[in-house]
Amino acid sequence: MRLLFAAFLFALCPSLFAAKPNIILIYTDDHGHADLGIHGVVKDIKTPNLDALARSGVVATHGYSTAPQCVPSRGGLMTGRFQGRFDLDNNGSALDGFNKQTTIATRLQNAGYATAQFGKWHLGPTDAITKHGFKHVFSQNAQRPFSANITLDGQDRPMGDLPPTEYHLDGCSKAAAAIIERYKDQPFFLYVAYRGPHTPLDATKRYMDRFPGEMPERRRAALAMLSAIDDGVGLITSTLKKHGLTEKTLIFFIGDNGAPLKIHKVDSPLQGDAGGWDGSLNTPLNGEKGMLAEGGMSTPFLIAWPGTIPGGQVYEHPVSALDVAATAVGVQPSGDSERSAKASTPTDLDGVNLLPHLTGENKAPPHEALYWRWMAQSAIREGNWKLLRGGDREYLYDLATDREEKHNLAAKHPEIATRLRAKLKTWADGLTPPGMALGPMAATWNDYFDFYLEGKPVPKPAAKAEPDTVKTRGWIARGGSLIEKDGLLVLTPDKAAKGCFITNSQLKARSPAALHLTLKTTAQGPAAIAWRADGDKDFLPANRVPVELQSTADWQTHTLPIPATARIIHLRVHLPGATEIREIEVRAKKQ
Repeated sequence: MRLLFAAFLFALCPSLFAAKPNIILIYTDDHGHADLGIHGVVKDIKTPNLDALARSGVVATHGYSTAPQCVPSRGGLMTGRFQGRFDLDNNGSALDGFNKQTTIATRLQNAGYATAQFGKWHLGPTDAITKHGFKHVFSQNAQRPFSANITLDGQDRPMGDLPPTEYHLDGCSKAAAAIIERYKDQPFFLYVAYRGPHTPLDATKRYMDRFPGEMPERRRAALAMLSAIDDGVGLITSTLKKHGLTEKTLIFFIGDNGAPLKIHKVDSPLQGDAGGWDGSLNTPLNGEKGMLAEGGMSTPFLIAWPGTIPGGQVYEHPVSALDVAATAVGVQPSGDSERSAKASTPTDLDGVNLLPHLTGENKAPPHEALYWRWMAQSAIREGNWKLLRGGDREYLYDLATDREEKHNLAAKHPEIATRLRAKLKTWADGLTPPGMALGPMAATWNDYFDFYLEGKPVPKPAAKAEPDTVKTRGWIARGGSLIEKDGLLVLTPDKAAKGCFITNSQLKARSPAALHLTLKTTAQGPAAIAWRADGDKDFLPANRVPVELQSTADWQTHTLPIPATARIIHLRVHLPGATEIREIEVRAKKQ
């Protein structure tokens, strides 16, 4: 009798007894819209495994990130909430607000999932990733020691530095496949965040050799890194197939923002310009990383769940990275258990469960409107209309006929611009802090708007001869030399110098702030940071914080306060001797 009753319930509501799907979220870094073979935009890209994944599911041609920069876009992705709601607006923002959020991993861990993170984190210390819902961590994103509590073959180890034994893109793929092997009989959530094709462009010869012929070396390196990622996707999907998990697994593949072109796509030496063009392309979209234009925000975006989501779809309604969290918790089977109930779709998420829209059950667009705010820029997309603001500039585009954002229709349709501006303002006033802009437009952003949106020529920056210094990620060595090697900044003091320091005069950091520094040094002794704020003509004696460094073979991490009262524009880090620097970042503190 009980069996008959259970069969009757199953006939009425099969999802009541459905198994939890595995969920895999693959995130690429500074990956331009053009660089996916299935898009058919460029001929030099080779992504057969990603193309196969796309054919098995959905190509979201209007898939968006939440910010044109690494940290905020990852904060929005991981929480399913727009990052401006918890004051995570840019790479220099404090992480206090993010640390109070509930991540996708935590929600799914509470629902009984095994959870694992691979690759780039960028949301705080990598040895603390487990505090955000991930049981397993393999955070390799370069050829240097990285935090991990599993080995390459998925076995447990104490959390700590693990030396690289594989190229970082390959390492993440192999570790992810190992975790699939380990948890093939229970639900898992994998977050595979490849640091590619973000600079430094460090593809191995194996991948570089796949792209012979004449082309910019930066383009070759980007194609090579993307080919390594594609191989990794092939390894992950073949491991799923091996264990009969293909139809039990929901996969998202998304880029964190558009490619940085630096306007001119200068083919500078791979080892000499870690912050230059990353070789990827946003064609045919206009703009680049650092803009809320389509080229900065619309990224490769694939969704696959064979057997549940019909394959071969090209989905043209706008979707957002915010939808990942809402979909992940929304597809949990109802009535499964108390733990599953904890993962039911919460009301605090800003995204939408995409499953009904992708299966055809709901034919309406998932979003009435999408909104963005990043620094001095803000935007809203409602249907095919998009209003984009940058400082005092305002643009209105009809993306149905002008996806490249070449024709500003604000003067022709002032009533549409006014309506969208009012909606954008209402939304932005609910953020933390409120407002459609957080400050004035920087010179770089003005150049970007001039070039991409106004069609004005922007001169190439003149090369500056600095024979006594080496620029690396904006840092310059004084009294020594600074190079980038295997993802580390390596400082070597001059023998005749009385002291050495590294300096960065390109900062525009909110105050107060703190310098987060992870390093090894062969010299024990006093070190210090010194800063210059807006209005300071020189480094004042009061603007200095000392620190004592230990000579050790282990990495040491220091968080040094910068109690400035105005914007920090220039920073010096005085060091006692030869030093390797793994992390150096200025983060604004929440006020």
